[in-house]
Amino acid sequence: MPLNFAMSVMSVAEFALWTVLGILFWSKRLDRRFPSMWAYLVLRVTSTPVLLVLLFGQSHHWLNDYCYVIYFFAYWAVYLASATMLFFVCIEVFRSALSAFSGLMQFGTVAFRWVAVVSVIVSLASVSYTNRGMLILPDVALGLMRSVSILELCLLAFLCLSMNALRLSARDMAFGISLGFGLMSASDFIVGSALSHRAPLIAPVQFVYQSLVLVALGIWVTYGSLPEPARQPVVMPVNSTIYRWNEIASALGHTGTQVAVQQPADSFFLTDVEKVVEKVLSKNLKRRESES
Repeated sequence: MPLNFAMSVMSVAEFALWTVLGILFWSKRLDRRFPSMWAYLVLRVTSTPVLLVLLFGQSHHWLNDYCYVIYFFAYWAVYLASATMLFFVCIEVFRSALSAFSGLMQFGTVAFRWVAVVSVIVSLASVSYTNRGMLILPDVALGLMRSVSILELCLLAFLCLSMNALRLSARDMAFGISLGFGLMSASDFIVGSALSHRAPLIAPVQFVYQSLVLVALGIWVTYGSLPEPARQPVVMPVNSTIYRWNEIASALGHTGTQVAVQQPADSFFLTDVEKVVEKVLSKNLKRRESES
């Protein structure tokens, strides 16, 4: 089978899978749980046929060859919008994975947002800016997508390492979304590295990349089709490490409690911090017992 024909078939299959995934999200009300992911799906479903028509018109010289200009700006505008939406998708997945631990979720979300901001700044600072005018759009879009790809891989690694501690099932949709994006991000880096060293292999590498995209979409469709296990309330012993971290994060984010501690001048700093945390935790436990 010719490679160009295979790529055309895979492009049509990709659009079909995006559409099926969007229908599954809407039918199972996953759009309420992951609104940013839903917006990303809507963008992909609506933009893909438009880009394919413009690409077909470019090859047939429609609109006096202006299809190429329209396709260029439309493609990179969608690419830039996708990179922006994926930052919010990562935050949604992170919050969903930590939903059983309110303290860690709130504290971790703030840290995650700062990491995302720093990642964007570093990516934009690394852009060469050799191009001028609107030709700089691809450089900015690629820089943002590179930073979000790193975040996706870090998020997947975090979920894999902390799955047992968070009581997160491998069948949870949050893990499925992270797994699919992690596969896409890994393929982005592999393909980018291969294309930078072996220019004659552009077509085969693109074929492999498109195959991995279809695999990621297949993973999401599978997760959306299978019944998702309901997350039960997490019951953990008081001396559990993650319970203590959750209480510490809740205490750090609680503004109603004020603790004034005076220690001798020769007290060790870490000992002071531990005593302060213990007092905050005891006050929170007493407050919860009085409220109940």
